[in-house]
Amino acid sequence: MTATSLSSHSIADGATETTPGQSGGSTPGAAPRTGAEALVATLQRLGVDTIFGLPGGAVLPLYDALYGAEGIRHILVRHEQGAGHAAQGYAAATGKVGVCMATSGPGATNLVTPLADANMDSVPLVAITGNVASTAMGSDAFQEADIRAISMPVTKHSFLVTRPDDVAATVASAFHLAASGRPGPVLVDVAKDALTALADETRLQLPMPGYRPEHTAAPEAVRDAVELMLTARRPVLYVGGGCIRANASEEVRQLAELTGIPVVTTLMARGAFPDSHPQHMGMPGMHGSVSGVATLQKSDLIISLGARFDDRVTGRKDTFAPQARIVHADIDPAEIGKNFPTEVGLLGDVKDTMVALMTEWTRRTAAGAAPHHDAWIRRTQGWKRRYPAGYETPEDGALAPQYVIERLGALSGPDTVFAAGVGQHQMWASQFITYDRPRTWLNSGGLGTMGYAVPAAMGAKVGRPEATVWAVDGDGCFQMTNQELATCSVEGIPIKVAIINNAALGMVRQWQSLFYSERYSASQLPSMQVPDFRMLAQAYGCVGLRCDRPEDVDRTIEAAMAVDDQPVVVDFRVSKDSMVWPMVAAGTSNDDIQHARDVRPDFGDDE
Repeated sequence: MTATSLSSHSIADGATETTPGQSGGSTPGAAPRTGAEALVATLQRLGVDTIFGLPGGAVLPLYDALYGAEGIRHILVRHEQGAGHAAQGYAAATGKVGVCMATSGPGATNLVTPLADANMDSVPLVAITGNVASTAMGSDAFQEADIRAISMPVTKHSFLVTRPDDVAATVASAFHLAASGRPGPVLVDVAKDALTALADETRLQLPMPGYRPEHTAAPEAVRDAVELMLTARRPVLYVGGGCIRANASEEVRQLAELTGIPVVTTLMARGAFPDSHPQHMGMPGMHGSVSGVATLQKSDLIISLGARFDDRVTGRKDTFAPQARIVHADIDPAEIGKNFPTEVGLLGDVKDTMVALMTEWTRRTAAGAAPHHDAWIRRTQGWKRRYPAGYETPEDGALAPQYVIERLGALSGPDTVFAAGVGQHQMWASQFITYDRPRTWLNSGGLGTMGYAVPAAMGAKVGRPEATVWAVDGDGCFQMTNQELATCSVEGIPIKVAIINNAALGMVRQWQSLFYSERYSASQLPSMQVPDFRMLAQAYGCVGLRCDRPEDVDRTIEAAMAVDDQPVVVDFRVSKDSMVWPMVAAGTSNDDIQHARDVRPDFGDDE
């Protein structure tokens, strides 16, 4: 992956910005502050403008200090998981650090799923939890849980604060850790007595030994990489979500146009390079485009930019891109060579790395070096023409989910933000909506968390109130976190939700259709009437709409788009038999991709 900016949440080098006498520091004669008040003052100094949270006993001192705090909006969620996913959506849509807050015990443990999700997808997040008093820790006190130990495997780091003097420095360090290097979630767990006791805010520096992210790739590695790029016959730029985290989309475009090399963008990188660009071959992976999968599979050089060679991209590892050498650019040294041997590793910020690659490429070509991949470009374009995205209209006249999502993208406009749940609707939303701008596609990629869409859309809308924000959800996913519609209604957050309702856990059902002899064990949802999503939306104070005919799709979407002061939920009743194609079955080779159920593409012989 790659580095991201602290954006508005910035204390240089982690924690040394404030000195005694400045705002937030201890001033002679000033009233002393509690640890909770020091924490809130630190958040204000960092520029935090939004917190998603739910109070409880252990964290009440912090909520009391937050009461009336200038510049910070607290959004009361209906479940702590919603707070975490909302903070993720806020962060992914804005590039800032998302912030969520919960109490001890079950409040804190309800944040574990969004923390794990943010960790997999490198989303900058700070979670602040209260805990029982330090004197009670280890005694099985009421609502006690060792959230630091629980969360350590799924966070970039977890802190436990038991002294009020450490509160400000730890929070500042948490923001620095979350946003710098490879972004990710950081948890700060604060004992209740550290929140209530008086704090010495002159202690603002917390050492972080060993944490020194490398931002500049070695010059000799850059030279070696460009040499491979110039001599390769079938190169591909394999663009991952790190390019979005690094705000490096413009550099991706410049590098692609300078070199002429075809581009594939992962599920996490949709919008990092425009879908409409002629060099874009699509998305690789299990449900990627044929041209995207083939371009990776038949390449002789993969230039990986902020991607991690996920198993859903590579398919069966021993058959993945068998003729390709790999140049791997990443800010996390653990990723380089982790899954596949790397010819050249470019350790550093991917944005800076691409600038260095372009500089060296320009120097080499000015000196007479020339690439030799014209035949490869023609070949990849042939795959793109021959195997476009498509779908079959249901024979029974039922509504095709792909058509709904295609029209949703067409009618919403290029600046619309889409947050998807997990399953068939997620894949269709990645396939049938055109993404030409970064931070317009949000999803749970690595962890695959059902229930992500609604709270993530809520967070995105708070962070970017000027944008239209759609949650594209399944009827299964929606029922996991739909309570956050109450938050949206009360807080005036007018998201729009498109439920792709096929009365089933769609992706599970698809696998059962293809691989389990149509034995639909525990994947059928009883009825499209239970619940009635339109009435449920109205009960939450939202506008509820329903559509089950193709001729009504545009009119329904336009009606939803016309509402700008309330959340809107649209129940699209779609065919339960629609499947996601193309598909590389789990555990098989990318060479075995199916364009449709009985269609296997012909990649042709290697040049």
